[in-house]
Amino acid sequence: MAQRTRLGDADCAISQALDVVGDWWTLLIVRDSARGLHRFEELQRELGMSRKVLAERLRLLVEAGVLTREPYQERPVRHEYRLTPRGWALLPVLVALQDWGDTWVLGGGEMTATADEASREAARVHALKGTRLPELVLPDASGELRDPVADSPYTVLYCFPGAYARAESYPPGWGGIPGARGCTLESCTYRDQLAEFTAAGATVHGVSTQRPDEQREFAEAEGLRFPLLSDAGLSLVAALRLPTFRAAGVSRLKRLTLVVARDRTVLEAIYPVPDIEAGVATALAAVRATP
Repeated sequence: MAQRTRLGDADCAISQALDVVGDWWTLLIVRDSARGLHRFEELQRELGMSRKVLAERLRLLVEAGVLTREPYQERPVRHEYRLTPRGWALLPVLVALQDWGDTWVLGGGEMTATADEASREAARVHALKGTRLPELVLPDASGELRDPVADSPYTVLYCFPGAYARAESYPPGWGGIPGARGCTLESCTYRDQLAEFTAAGATVHGVSTQRPDEQREFAEAEGLRFPLLSDAGLSLVAALRLPTFRAAGVSRLKRLTLVVARDRTVLEAIYPVPDIEAGVATALAAVRATP
């Protein structure tokens, strides 16, 4: 049995939240559950912790309502662990921790919407190549839930910080954040080259953490002919540990592009994207080069 010290400040939400997720193993279990690891053996293999410790932490998270325990096999009975709505609500906490780590532990403390090619943040994105995107859905600009992976041979997911129909909608100081500018150019470049991607067997999806209504207004203003998907709930960010930065109190995706096969395998991870048009060309070349 894990030794737990109850924190005495019953009126402090931070104190009470840490009573649930204050142990560092618990947040790592939530992180990996968001990444699509639901079974005991998967979690143990990924985390490298003892079976006893993992079983205890899973029990505590189930009791706290963060995870639910669901049977997936009858003989013998085996269970998997999935995030509840209370668990999904922890994703912004995980993303904020990741952003802080990228900025202050792995980085130099500057707010930036990009990274150096040789950075550990870039290495984390490049390591997505060969992994599989977990099953999840995101709302499109009309609010309809869509799988970010289309039913075509390939899907190009270009992730961008934010694009707005009106200049006054951008957060203050947006143009001064390295890597933030260029989202309109990127979307319009994909729009103008959409026929070439389609001919190569690829569907294009744009992804940002903006609200669907903001994306709809932008898509209509620019005449986009492919879906924009909203990851305002940060489920895709958390599932793939995608890099973010914060502007105007909102977690924003850094600019990157994933080429994903129909079976959800990531074939290419392009990051950073310092040159917008070259980044689109690289994505198209990656699709064309795949058998």
